Amino acid sequence: CLMDCSAIACTAALLILLLLPPCASDDRIVPGKPLSPGATIVSEDGSFALGFFSPSNSTPAKLYLGIWYNDIPEFTVVWVANRDAPVTNATSPTPTLSLAAGTTDLVLSDADGRPVWTTNVTGAPSTPAPPPTGLAAVLLNNGDLVIRSPNGTALWQSFEHPADTLLPGMKIRVRYRTRTGERLVSWKGAGDPSPGSYSFGADPERIIQLFLWNGTRPVMRSAPWTGYMVAGQYQANTSLVYVVFVSTEEEMYLTYSLADGAPHTRYVLAYSGEYQLQSWNRSAAAWSVLGEWPAGGPCSRYGRCGANGYCDGTAGDAVPACKCLDGFEPASAEEWSGGVFSGGCRRKEALRCGGDGFLALTGMKSPDGFRRVGNRTLEECAAECRRNCSCVAYAYADLRLSSSSSTGDATRCLVWAGDLMDTVRMGDVTGSDTLYLRIAGLRAGEKARANALKIGLPAVLTSSVLLLAGISFAWFKFKGIDCNSTTLGNGKRLKKLILGSMGTSDQLGERNPGQDFVLPFVRFDDIVAATRNFSEAYKIGQGGFGKVYMGMIGGQEVAIKRLSKDSEQGTEEFRTEVILIAKLQHRNLVRLLGCSVEGDEKILIYEYLPNKSLDAIIFDNSRKMLLDWPTRFNIIKGVARGLLYLHHDSRLTIIHRDLKAANVLLDAEMRPKIADFGMARIFSDCQIKANTRRVVGTYGYMAPEYAMEGVFSIKSDVYSFGVLLLEVVTGTRRSSMDGIMGFPNLIAYVWNMWMEGNIKNLADSSITNSCLLDEVLLCSHVALLCVQEKPDDRPVMSKVVYALDNGSNTLPSPNHPAYFAHRSNEIEQARDDIQNSMGSFTLTNIEGRLNKGRASCDVLVLLDWSLLIFLCICSASAHASLSSYRSLL
Repeated sequence: CLMDCSAIACTAALLILLLLPPCASDDRIVPGKPLSPGATIVSEDGSFALGFFSPSNSTPAKLYLGIWYNDIPEFTVVWVANRDAPVTNATSPTPTLSLAAGTTDLVLSDADGRPVWTTNVTGAPSTPAPPPTGLAAVLLNNGDLVIRSPNGTALWQSFEHPADTLLPGMKIRVRYRTRTGERLVSWKGAGDPSPGSYSFGADPERIIQLFLWNGTRPVMRSAPWTGYMVAGQYQANTSLVYVVFVSTEEEMYLTYSLADGAPHTRYVLAYSGEYQLQSWNRSAAAWSVLGEWPAGGPCSRYGRCGANGYCDGTAGDAVPACKCLDGFEPASAEEWSGGVFSGGCRRKEALRCGGDGFLALTGMKSPDGFRRVGNRTLEECAAECRRNCSCVAYAYADLRLSSSSSTGDATRCLVWAGDLMDTVRMGDVTGSDTLYLRIAGLRAGEKARANALKIGLPAVLTSSVLLLAGISFAWFKFKGIDCNSTTLGNGKRLKKLILGSMGTSDQLGERNPGQDFVLPFVRFDDIVAATRNFSEAYKIGQGGFGKVYMGMIGGQEVAIKRLSKDSEQGTEEFRTEVILIAKLQHRNLVRLLGCSVEGDEKILIYEYLPNKSLDAIIFDNSRKMLLDWPTRFNIIKGVARGLLYLHHDSRLTIIHRDLKAANVLLDAEMRPKIADFGMARIFSDCQIKANTRRVVGTYGYMAPEYAMEGVFSIKSDVYSFGVLLLEVVTGTRRSSMDGIMGFPNLIAYVWNMWMEGNIKNLADSSITNSCLLDEVLLCSHVALLCVQEKPDDRPVMSKVVYALDNGSNTLPSPNHPAYFAHRSNEIEQARDDIQNSMGSFTLTNIEGRLNKGRASCDVLVLLDWSLLIFLCICSASAHASLSSYRSLL
């Protein structure tokens, strides 16, 4: 009887189970069976769980939908769905995750039933309908949540939408056609899963390298892909982890796998910014860090050595890691000697295009900022760079030489057209490149080597004889002659020259010294007292020829510019600024209040502008919000009016030659004032342009005809204004790597946006709520007109001011802009050309004839300089011959 009862009960129970509606299995969500707080689904092997979690003790608790490791004691989340939209756990009803009716989407709804997150596979249904039969969301054993169609096709998967963790089998990739891909994004904090500031992934425009970013600022960068690891594997850090870099016809991606029996291992981007490889240590019941990126070495951080410098990763920690690339020197020797390398390096000699050669640097991590061209041979890659005067370097790799062939491009040719950033000497290791660097005047080849022995030794002997003869001649010729009284370093002499250049007449040759000269000369002792002996605590800036301090003189707050004692250019700059600014009066030009010339000291005293320079605000993410669009538009118009005054409305026609964001100062009301007239030149009424072999200013703001040919005019300043205008609109430096989307500079980027009709998207993201689209479009249009390649095509400043004030709708379409190799925005280009500096600098003409007593001394000085030039040329020839001779040996 008991047996019969048991059988009947079992049969009844089985019938009840068969009659119940289908329910979700442990590893999946099915239609009609939502997931609520307190419940989880678990992968088939028990490794991962999906459910709601709360990382904090807030009341009511913030709930996130996530995936975590299920079989280790430490709660470790690897994926979060609603990072931006946490829900709260109300008593009733509760948040749910379900397969929405009429769609194939997973939808997370809050306690009120409102969707806060969805997979967005099909979008919202037009009419409610039951989901397809057999549809399910399955949590796989590798931690991937997959929505599967009734036929088993994956419609959506969490692996394609990563959070802060890279699991085995996940991809960090970029798709060639759409330029889209996945990035890891850190948590905001230890208990805050919302998106943090750090991200890791590939740059969509330069897809063959990986970046770690803090916001938009790169923190770390991998070497550009050279073909290694293609469709193959290599071991990294431990024998358990296999990392592979794969290139296909459609995409390029990084992924990894684990050996059989390996413990849980993951890559995670920590909220503090470290990209770590972690492995679960079973014995310690804790995560062990197997590797970390960036590592603590001297070359791990992005751009450590600045523009055109490189970090020597082969030197070891005991030696200084930063060096300048061949052909470059530190932009600031003082900073480099003090261990500050961010200023980078500048060229020792300007490139001459046809007269340049390429130096092969092996074992390098190629710099950032490249442009990749299609399949090329090594010779074609070299020709691509050689025929383009703006190309400063190239690198080549044959991808077919990797462990197995790529299905994408067979070769990789990279070219650079600007500053070389984040270069590292890696040595002969996997992933290193040979970087071919353009050097001014470099000659290589059989002819030079063959001639080395023929001319090398005679040139050395000849130079030695000439040097000895020159020293003897100079000693006998100039013995006993004292020229110190005429040097510009003497304070009284310089003051006389300044006074001699001031007057009421508009004609530079007619001087009435002191008639309308009201600029006071301030005692040096008073300046020392005002700056507490030039204390660093009073320093507010540093320019190309000296430092700027804040102080109180006569009860007024002033800016005090102290020129370097050993700077010849500083002397000329000083005289230029005193003579020009004292004659120029405009609300958009900085006002000169006084000067001091005692001994070797040359000091200028300006009105103090509390908001300092434009570049200190507009390129600082923490301060640029101070400049909303109305303020920026007023700055643009103010600078334009200042230039109009210099070019057309003042008594003198002034070419500024160094207009840039750093030379636009802002007063307490954010009104702009153009500053720093040390590079300025004066034109006569009939003069249209001038030519110089001494190119000064800042690359990137320079018009190309001036930078490459030495030709300058008012249209040179118009070009600089156009570059500045684009910087103000976009909030991006002209050669920044942030936000230019792979283009060599800001002008190229804006021109591309113009050609694609996307110019409305240019505005800085910090001003999108305050800007007027018509004004942004107007400024962008005017800027592109100002940076056109031909100077004659650029508008004069009167037309620019009219367009900005009246919003002209009749502006012509811009022609192709001029953009070329931009150098570091911190490097002031002021090279001495001895021959040019002897006669062509404008203020030499202003001085006119000197008295007879000085003239005889100047003749001797001129002979001395001529002899020195001759000896330098001979020595340079001998040095070049010796170099060729040594290379041959």
